[in-house]
Amino acid sequence: MIPVIDVEICDGCENCIEACPPQVISMVDGKAKIDEGLCEECGECVNECPIDAISLLRD
Repeated sequence: MIPVIDVEICDGCENCIEACPPQVISMVDGKAKIDEGLCEECGECVNECPIDAISLLRD
C-alpha cells in the first residue's frame, strides 16, 4: 500500500521524514513529498503523522 500525503493538511512538521526507514521523504515548498519509486511501503510515516495527513492507498 502506497502512502499518500494530503498537502492541504500537511503542516511540514517533518515527523514523517524522521520515521521513514529508507529516507525517501523530503520537504518541497514546506510540505512532505514521498519518492514513490523508492518507497518500501512500510507505513511508518503514516503512524508518525500527528495530524493524519498521510494515508495508505491500496494498489
